[in-house]
Amino acid sequence: MAQDTGKRCPFCTIPVVRIFARNELCFATWDINPVSRGHTLLIPFRHVVDFFETTPEEQRALLELAGRVKGELDRRYHPAGYNLGVNVGAAAGQVVPHVHFHLVPRYPGDAHGQGSGMRHVIPRPRETQAKLTGYLPKRKADKEENPEKE
Repeated sequence: MAQDTGKRCPFCTIPVVRIFARNELCFATWDINPVSRGHTLLIPFRHVVDFFETTPEEQRALLELAGRVKGELDRRYHPAGYNLGVNVGAAAGQVVPHVHFHLVPRYPGDAHGQGSGMRHVIPRPRETQAKLTGYLPKRKADKEENPEKE
């Protein structure tokens, strides 16, 4: 089990029987609200809220476990692709204040024509992209092609 912080973190108090893979620093469990068949959570045993506060060893352990779990998901479910992601902070959608990666198997047609991948996390990506384009640094090729724009 993960380290209990005394605040009854659902990941610190997860029953051992729900853990289906583990290494020294983290474990894997099925998401209780899956968005696809095989949706898995990868969670450090140590209670830490922010991914950027995890140790390099924890980060390596999370990625190592992701690779092992992917192999198991490939054998069980034969997905066509995967999303691997972590929400950091409430604004990014983090609900449980304990770092966890989502390993989400993807299947043909599972987005129902709505698009998939990271570009579809924020609604109206084209409008958002248009607003943000002005903040991007100029690429070297752009400067060489259009020197008058500097």
